[in-house]
Amino acid sequence: MRELRFLLDNQWVSSSENRHFTVYNPANGQKAAFVADAAVSDVEAAVDAACRASAAWAARPVQERCAFLLKAAELLEHRLSEVAAAETEETGKPLYESEQIDLPLSIQAFTYYGEIAPKILAERREIDLGDPDFADYVTYEPYGVAAIIAPWNFPLHLLTRDMCPALAAGNTVVVKPSSKTPVTAALLGEIILEAGFPQGVVNIIYGSGESAGEALVRAANVDVVAFTGSEEAGRRIMRASSESAVIKKIILELGGKGAICVDEDADLEGAVSSAVYGVCMNQGEVCCASSRCYVHEKIYDEFVEKASRKMQSLQIGAPFEYGTDIGSLIDEEHLKRVDGYVQRAVRDGAVIVTGGRRCTKGACVFGSFYEPTILTGVTDEMECMQKEIFGPVLLAVKVRNIEEAVIRANRSGYGLGAAVWSEELQVLEKAAHALHAGTVWQNHNITSKLEAPYGGIRNSGFGRQNSVQGLLEYVYVKNTMRYRRKPYFDFYRDKGK
Repeated sequence: MRELRFLLDNQWVSSSENRHFTVYNPANGQKAAFVADAAVSDVEAAVDAACRASAAWAARPVQERCAFLLKAAELLEHRLSEVAAAETEETGKPLYESEQIDLPLSIQAFTYYGEIAPKILAERREIDLGDPDFADYVTYEPYGVAAIIAPWNFPLHLLTRDMCPALAAGNTVVVKPSSKTPVTAALLGEIILEAGFPQGVVNIIYGSGESAGEALVRAANVDVVAFTGSEEAGRRIMRASSESAVIKKIILELGGKGAICVDEDADLEGAVSSAVYGVCMNQGEVCCASSRCYVHEKIYDEFVEKASRKMQSLQIGAPFEYGTDIGSLIDEEHLKRVDGYVQRAVRDGAVIVTGGRRCTKGACVFGSFYEPTILTGVTDEMECMQKEIFGPVLLAVKVRNIEEAVIRANRSGYGLGAAVWSEELQVLEKAAHALHAGTVWQNHNITSKLEAPYGGIRNSGFGRQNSVQGLLEYVYVKNTMRYRRKPYFDFYRDKGK
């Protein structure tokens, strides 16, 4: 079993109050790590270390900063198999997904921002004010210290997509992974040290959101907070920031209640695969999962039948077996939460087409496995249609046309992602324009690319990850204006002239 300590000032440090917690493999219940638990004093030490390193890191040319990122990418790629296995052990997701999705995206975050940041940030931009007395230019400046609070569903990918642009922009960071999945962050700390990052630039602590996370958000010397997680936690972060001595720049990627809208002319096999993938990839533990499925009435019955067969064909089992399609949910508490949504929906009139129960076959008896589920007979007012389930549950709804599908898709307080399926480009474009979501996938579903901006609206948060927009979240725009005519301007002397 691994023993994890904090990374502070490039040193591995134990808990100041000798506090610890244990992380378990959700697929088999075995202990995975014994982890130092941060007290407020540990959080303060991490922030202090980042503060001390801030000025020197920001003063480095952006090309030098990015060289460290590119080196880290090389080292992470060399350890891909090891880190992917650790991620599967702590999350319960299939090893294939860790190796083919999570780790490649994490590596790409280092390379992408290591390559584009010098092109975006290095040069100042001259502004013509239309007045020869003035020279004026704009620069992008780092905020200072960024707190990166990462979730448990894609623990390394969603950590690096915020940490890498923050570092490239010239900020130092304090990283707090989810207390459910700290191991990959610790391995990343080893890579940070091997890559030669200067002392205090990257600091890593562990602990719960209620204690370590809260202290980090309230710390006066934290300038930026990037958080990915639940809507409820996002609201707490906003309150804590407002009560801090210094109000922070906040970037929030919160929950979602994605919709997939399927028109009558859609490629049926493609749309079915897309809908099943949209709730079953990563066991449905995806913020942009398209759990609400609005299907044209002419193809609805066939769609549901095919989707049911597709779900039943997926292999649920041990995450380290390459034939596994569905792994374990993150823990028993979350399984009960997912099943609770399903059972209350049935009580309210929904019908289970397939699934709707935990899986206990074979090795699944030892973990928190849940069968992929389809519910019909649901209405937009039901709890299951309004709340984020965060599990492999598809809610199939019959609609008269694509216009109705879009209208009903927008009946949500969230706005992270949505999908639309049609063979008519005009239909795809009209629906994409009308859907209230930060990302719309046309004839596809829940895909994130480092080159494309990603983020939500409404209760799904604000700010953007990925792309140039994701980099610019970690800088502020500074305008510098120089008066160049002599004698210098004197308002009182020159008044009336």
